[in-house]
This record gives sequence, structure tokens and C-alpha cells, in this order.
Amino acid sequence: MTPELLEVPGGELLQRDARTGGERTVGLRPFRLARTPLTDDDGVPLHGIRWIDAIHRCNTMSADASLRPAYDVTDGRVAWNASADGYRLPTEAEWEHACRAGTTTPTYGPLDEVAWTAADGVDGPQPVGRKAANALGLHDMLGNVWEWCWDYADPARYGAYRSLRGGGWSDRPFSVRASVRRGTAPDALLEDVGLRVAQGAVAEPSATAAQGWSAAADRERADIRGPLPVGWTPLRDLLD
Repeated sequence: MTPELLEVPGGELLQRDARTGGERTVGLRPFRLARTPLTDDDGVPLHGIRWIDAIHRCNTMSADASLRPAYDVTDGRVAWNASADGYRLPTEAEWEHACRAGTTTPTYGPLDEVAWTAADGVDGPQPVGRKAANALGLHDMLGNVWEWCWDYADPARYGAYRSLRGGGWSDRPFSVRASVRRGTAPDALLEDVGLRVAQGAVAEPSATAAQGWSAAADRERADIRGPLPVGWTPLRDLLD
């Protein structure tokens, strides 16, 4: 099924890091984002999808649409060609910018009107589009299923974990907000996790930074020296 893509204007986003207490302003180029998460034939979000499966799905969709695949997958490593016009996962900055749609509040509308959460008492993902859209026309950005993003969650602390955004149908309302982030292993299969595709070239060929993401920043964050706090697992592969 070909997703319906909506235009997301460029702009600036203030990103905050709860662990470090830091913040930065990110500039974003315009891109396109699917109106809803990818769904099955009944309009229910696909779920129980691993990050690496989402990467392969994006490449397959690109090939089917005669677009240049965004990802090169070699020996288990995934590289993003940000100059490709194929389907891809949004970066965290893109996701939050699109979710907020110009708002600065925790949610883009009353949560019971825009998101499926534990407060609704449902036992699984719900058909998309039944809650109100944000100002860009995007549905189910909050609640229903968590959505994979391209970025590492925290390569200093959580190794290869990738980021999830949006919250799910079983999450309590206080944790379903535009700024909330979660991470898990790229090969983890979780029932409340799906994906929403982005599309559009956002950098020049061979670029290693785009839309709030930077390969150099990933390496810098992973380069932790000396004794580590308990449970920290820096992503040493980034330093090879």
C-alpha cells in the first residue's frame, strides 16, 4: 500500500536532552511524512516490527516506487544516504518537528482527542485516523503505536539502541507527549512498535549529517573513557 505523504515545512526545533540537561536548536529542511503509520489492509497500524525490518521495508518500498533507496545495508551495518529520494525513517528532530506542528505544549491537542492511550482501555492498536489530526494533517503522531526513528537513543549509555517516539495504546497519558523518547535494540520485536515513513532528499551526496542527526556527534557521544557507570554500554563499533 502506497502511503499518503504530506508536506512538512522546514523550520527550527529546540531539542532537549533529559540525561545531560543540554539543549540545542536544530534547523530542518522541508520533507514529506506519511499521514499515518503504515497499516494493514484493515487500517490498523503494523506493529511488532523491528528497527532493522523497518529499514528493509523502506528500501523495498523505494524500489517498488522506482525511488533511490535511502539505506545501504552491509554486513549488518546501516548507512543513510540523506541525498536519496527514497522512503526512510524520520530523524528524531524531524519526527518531533512534525508532531508539534508549530505548537510548544506537551501535546498538539487534548490527549483524549488526539491519541489512543491506556486511558481509552483498548487492548491493541486501533484503526488510524479516528482521533484528531495535528495542524499539518498528521494523524496518530501521539498514542496508538510507538514509531521508529533513525537516530541512536544514546550511544554512550545504550549501545546500538535506536529511538522510538510517540507513545502507544497501553501507555499512561503522562508518558504520551511530543518530547518523550524511548529506545530499544534494533532487533527487538515489541508489540506496541510500528513505523511511519518519511521521504525526501535532505542533504548533499556523501553528507554525514542531516535533519538534526550527525555521524560525528554519534561517535563523540559513544567515546566514553575511564570507568563506566553501572549498566552503561557505549557503542564501540562507532569508534572503529
